[in-house]
Amino acid sequence: MKPVRIWFRKEGSARYISHLDLTRCFSRAMHKAKIPLWYTEGFSPRAYMVFALPLSLGIRGERESLDIRLEQDMAPEELVSRLNAALPPDLPVFAVTAPVMKPGKIAFASFEFTLEPETLSCEEALSKIEDLLTWDDILVEKHSKTGPKLINLAPYLTRTKVWQEDGKLRISSILPAGSTENVNPYLITTAIRLYLGFDFYETAARTNLYDAEMTPFA
Repeated sequence: MKPVRIWFRKEGSARYISHLDLTRCFSRAMHKAKIPLWYTEGFSPRAYMVFALPLSLGIRGERESLDIRLEQDMAPEELVSRLNAALPPDLPVFAVTAPVMKPGKIAFASFEFTLEPETLSCEEALSKIEDLLTWDDILVEKHSKTGPKLINLAPYLTRTKVWQEDGKLRISSILPAGSTENVNPYLITTAIRLYLGFDFYETAARTNLYDAEMTPFA
């Protein structure tokens, strides 16, 4: 039994499929590609497949991962080739490595937004967002398992930057992610709409994952 980590991107229309559908998609691709998966033992055996951290719907994933176990060795290049032939084009596999860090160690995630303001110029919108990032209190509603609750988003925005590029606004942010604490990146754009009163077209991407010491997930 050999553990391997599959690295892939979630882009295009694949951004809008649920985590359950993503799991089904990869499971079918593994079968189609004839990957020698290791199955759990017991009354109901299943293929060992563990995704590092599920993405929210609509967010592009630039460095997503899936852990599997193989019953026999297979060259990384062959795994990449077989899976890309079996997966949709919006879920491209770009590398296969040995797992280094356990998914449970993930504590932070980095995100990037692209905003296209509809009623303001980029310069005006940039100035307003820069001012918002200096506020001590930015109250937004967060949905949890126990129901909605108000949180102060401001303390989580210390690693957030905004700038203008190619006639659009770019926002980068590092937020808590993982089993201990998790802040949905869409709370940032929710706060912008709520407090600044202008609308915009947005796209979002998760670019990387990190442990508590900000070591990139590997």
